[in-house]
Amino acid sequence: MAHRAGLRALPLLLAALLVCLSQSVSAIKFAIPASRYPPAKCIWNAAHPGALVIITANVGPGEGQRLDIEVIDSSEHKNIYLSKKNISGEKRFAITAHAEEDIGVCFRNYLEAGTNDKKASRVIDLDVDIGADAVDYNAIANQESLSGLETEMRKLEGVVKEIVDEMEYLKTREERFQSTNMSTQSRVQNFAWFMIASLITLGVWQIFHLRAFFKRKYLID
Repeated sequence: MAHRAGLRALPLLLAALLVCLSQSVSAIKFAIPASRYPPAKCIWNAAHPGALVIITANVGPGEGQRLDIEVIDSSEHKNIYLSKKNISGEKRFAITAHAEEDIGVCFRNYLEAGTNDKKASRVIDLDVDIGADAVDYNAIANQESLSGLETEMRKLEGVVKEIVDEMEYLKTREERFQSTNMSTQSRVQNFAWFMIASLITLGVWQIFHLRAFFKRKYLID
């Protein structure tokens, strides 16, 4: 019986492994140099509208430096979701994506007046969780008194829902592209017929014009 139960659970475990590998998670550690007028260093991640985005930044020490964070998207208007100045230590931010654009977490490390260390920099440990992976299932388990298996099933349910939503989005985008393609094809076809009609009309006009010209010159009857 135990062997059969293990065999029955195997497809579920494989499905859980596949969907967990498909999660949108970004973790990176880097050093950002300080300057009087620093350029923005941005880390970009794809996010769909309505997706929960959890940003965890662990900022290392840096004397005479001021680190600012700004969360924007890649749209034409560069919508700003979050803007904080002089962050330090471990900070956690939560936003909700509003557009079908990439989300950028941007940092600027300013060198404060009176500091002449041109090699000054700060180390940032950045973790960005998007979608189902951004949900705190441990808190949900404590609140609803869920067992370990129930918590994993709840997590799997969220991941599967996210994948279904992703497939629905891809289907909608494919339909939109197909509609645009059909509309473009129809316009090109109409333009081709217009060009053919214009050429025929121009040819007929040239024939009558030349005929009238030759008649005036008494070259034809």
